Amino acid sequence: MAGSLDVELADGTGDDAYLTALAETLPGVLSASAPDLAIYLAGADSHEGDRLGRLCLTFEGLARRDVMVLDACREVGIPVVITIAGGYGRNIEDSVRVHLNTVRIATQY
Repeated sequence: MAGSLDVELADGTGDDAYLTALAETLPGVLSASAPDLAIYLAGADSHEGDRLGRLCLTFEGLARRDVMVLDACREVGIPVVITIAGGYGRNIEDSVRVHLNTVRIATQY
C-alpha cells in the first residue's frame, strides 16, 4: 500500500544517497504534518548485511540516520517514541549492533 509520501530508492542505495534523501524530505514532512508525537521505527533491515533488506547502509550511516531523525524532531519540539524493527542480518550480531547503536544514540537525547 502506498503512503502519502513515498521516496523511491534504488536497490543497493548506500549511506550518502539515503541520508541526502532523508535530509531533503524529513524537515518538510515534520513541518507539514505538525505531529504531537513521532513514532520512529528504527529498522535494521536497511543495513548492508541484511538478508532481506534492499538497501546498503553501513553502521555509521544508520547511526547518522538515527541522529538526523532525533535532531529533526528535537528542533521542532516533537517527542519521539522509538521502536526497533527488522534485522535479518547474515550475522545476527550485526542486527543486534544496529539496534544497540540506536539505543545508545537515543540515550543522548
